[in-house]
Amino acid sequence: MNTQVSFLEGTYTLIHIPLDLYPTLLQPILRILLPQTQSLNFSRDSTEYELEGLTTDYQHGFLNISITPIDCSVVCHSSWAKNVFEPALNALPKNISKSVSVFKDTYMILSVTSAGLDPGGRVMELSSPLAFAGIPIFFITTYYSDFILVPTKEKQKVVQALLAKGFELSENQSNFVNPSMYAPNNNSSSNNNSNSDADAAAAQQKPPGTPPPSNDDELQSRTFELLLKRNVKARIEPDLELVQCSGRETSPLAHPYGHRPSISRKSSVDHRRSWITHVDTKLYTCLVSALVSQPRFLSLTLAQDDPPSLLLDKTLLPIFDDSLVGDTEGVLIPIFLDLINLPFESTGIVCGVAGRLVKGTDTTESSELSYLSTARAGTVILSRVQSIRAMEILTPLLNKTP
Repeated sequence: MNTQVSFLEGTYTLIHIPLDLYPTLLQPILRILLPQTQSLNFSRDSTEYELEGLTTDYQHGFLNISITPIDCSVVCHSSWAKNVFEPALNALPKNISKSVSVFKDTYMILSVTSAGLDPGGRVMELSSPLAFAGIPIFFITTYYSDFILVPTKEKQKVVQALLAKGFELSENQSNFVNPSMYAPNNNSSSNNNSNSDADAAAAQQKPPGTPPPSNDDELQSRTFELLLKRNVKARIEPDLELVQCSGRETSPLAHPYGHRPSISRKSSVDHRRSWITHVDTKLYTCLVSALVSQPRFLSLTLAQDDPPSLLLDKTLLPIFDDSLVGDTEGVLIPIFLDLINLPFESTGIVCGVAGRLVKGTDTTESSELSYLSTARAGTVILSRVQSIRAMEILTPLLNKTP
C-alpha cells in the first residue's frame, strides 16, 4: 500500500457564510468559480488581473465550495479571498458582513493519494499523525483524492509529524511517500504502537502541562468530552441523500489521466480563450444552475490534477443530465456535527470522530466512511446501513451526563 502526500502551491483562505447570506454573496462565489470573468473589467496593471492560484490554462489549483444544511464555506487561494470576496463583503452593511468569517490564518493544502486503503482507513491514517501533533485540520474527501487543510504556520510541525509516522521525503522534496502504511481498521493496541513516535514528536512541541493524548482511545475520549461540553449533537437531515460523482474531463490529465500545467500567475496563452476551451461548459452551466437554486447540499472540489469532484443532494442530479460520471444510483447519508461553538484551533475532531466510528463498526461496514469539513461543521458520509449504526454510536456519546 502506497500513500503520497503533496503540498499544493500557494496559501489558501477559508470563508464561512451563514446560510441566510448565501443569496447575497452568490455573485462573488460565482466569480471565483468562473475565473475567466476576472479579465473582463480589469486592465493588465490591476491586482485582480494577476490573481494567483491558477494554472497556466486559468483553472484553479484548488477550490472547494460547499453548501450544507449548517453553513456555506469556500476554500480558495488567498488572493481570490482578498481581491474578489472581501470587496464584495466590504460593500455590505457592517451589521450584515460581521456574521461572515474570513479566517485570518492562511492554510496550506495537502493532497493525498492512496493505493490499497479504503476511505475509512484513509481518514484515520491521514488525520491521526496531525491530531497527535496537536495540529488543527480540515478534511475533504473527494471522488479521486483526499485533501487536508492545515494552518500555514504549522508547516514544520506537519513535516515532523509525517516523518515520525514513517513517511519519507521524495528526492525532489515536493512530497512525502509512505510505502508501508498498515491496513486500516486495526484494533486500538496496534494503532497505539504505530503512533508512539508521533506522540514523542508532539510531546516535544507541546507546552508543559498540555501533553498530547497517549493513544487512540485517549484521543477519542478527549474529542467527545469536548463535543459534549460544547453541546455538539449529531443529526441526520430527513430525506437528504447524497451521491459522489465526477465531471467528465475534456482535457488530458494524469491523475488518473495526466497532469495539468503548473500554477502560474501569467501565461502567454490568451486567457480569454484558454479557460473556456479547457473546461466542460455543460458541466459548468449545470453547476451554476445548481448553485443558483440554493441547494440543500452541494460540495464541489476543483484540484489541479483531478477532474471536478462533486458530492451533492441526489435530487440535483436531473440538473446535471449526463455531465456526471460515477455511481449515481448509490445512496450516501450525511451525519452532521454543528461545530460553531468550537474554537477554530480545536484539534483531533476528524480523527476522534472517525476513529470512534471505525472502532465501533465491522471492517467491511466502515470501508465507505468519508469526511467533509466545512468552516463551521463536520459531515461524516456513510452508506444508509452504516449511518444507522453510526448514530447508535454517536447519540449516547453526545447526550450522556458529564
